[in-house]
Amino acid sequence: MDTNNYCVIMAGGVGARFWPLSKNNRPKQFLDILGTGKTLIRHTFERFASICPVENFLVVTNAIYKDLVLEQIPEINENQVLLEPLRRNTAPCIAYANFKILKINPNASVIVTPADHLILNEVKFHTVLYEGLGFVKDNEKLLTLGMKPSRAEIGYGYIQVGKKYTPESDSIFPVKTFTEKPHAELAKVFYESGEFFWNSGIFIWSLAAIHKAFGRFLPDVNALFSSIMNELGTDSEQEAIDKIYPECQNISIDYGILEKADSVFVYCTEFGWSDLGTWGSMYEHSSKDSNQNAVQGDNVMVYESKDCLINVNKDKLAVVQGLKDYIVVDTDKTLLICRRQDEQEIRKFVNDVKIAKGEKFI
Repeated sequence: MDTNNYCVIMAGGVGARFWPLSKNNRPKQFLDILGTGKTLIRHTFERFASICPVENFLVVTNAIYKDLVLEQIPEINENQVLLEPLRRNTAPCIAYANFKILKINPNASVIVTPADHLILNEVKFHTVLYEGLGFVKDNEKLLTLGMKPSRAEIGYGYIQVGKKYTPESDSIFPVKTFTEKPHAELAKVFYESGEFFWNSGIFIWSLAAIHKAFGRFLPDVNALFSSIMNELGTDSEQEAIDKIYPECQNISIDYGILEKADSVFVYCTEFGWSDLGTWGSMYEHSSKDSNQNAVQGDNVMVYESKDCLINVNKDKLAVVQGLKDYIVVDTDKTLLICRRQDEQEIRKFVNDVKIAKGEKFI
């Protein structure tokens, strides 16, 4: 195992689109969403454990989730959990990890991954990672993993590939454009063109390359972390982070760097990936009965219903009759019933509940 390989797990999101199962005090990355006996963040850690030494993992998360991280990944220590005092999107999150690694190993190669993805073919995934690490080693190329789309999905960002192969790999292309979540008609055009891949949000680069990119494209963010370099790894680190974080620009790594840099490449592949960002993605990857209902719960009885996702506490009896293409999620305090085609509205539902009923249901 290469001791220069580092893994940064981004685990600070609240998973609002997975409400009401995912809540502020325990978002989806800390839940056993798939019923496997392991949470999503635990799966993520184990997925990279054969590639990066345990001491080379960093988990960046909100301060309120520190205990959950250490409970679910007991192999790491407190110094490997980087606590954000507030959410500032992925660029400051990655910058924080970069500077932590810089103090330890300036020669590092870094994999950045969300904490809540599904990977079905982990053997192929590892092959891609090793090839990607080889591609970025000792150069200034930034690599993202692009997934071959299986449908015209409006919930994912897209990457348009350039026309020319890179000499290093038949699967790696220069990036032509990034497009955030498109409307349905544009997603259909992307899917049918064959030039667009889903943006997985998994990145590979050398520490030197991403550090240089921050200095060029996000100099203000870079300067803030440079100003506290001496405090990192000391007892005053958290105080310093708490001071500068509110000043950080709230911006994603995609907008802040990848869409501006000219050395960005995409590894075009497919290994059974889903970001599990929505109930629809969970439905797609769940086992289904003869009527294409995906049911989780030990005491669910379904009649005259088709193409539904039903998630009910295992101790509760639920009887569902006469529904087609619906999402039904029942928790201890909340019941959600909505059309599958309208699941993008869940964020709005959450906001409306917060305004009307306060935080207790969120």
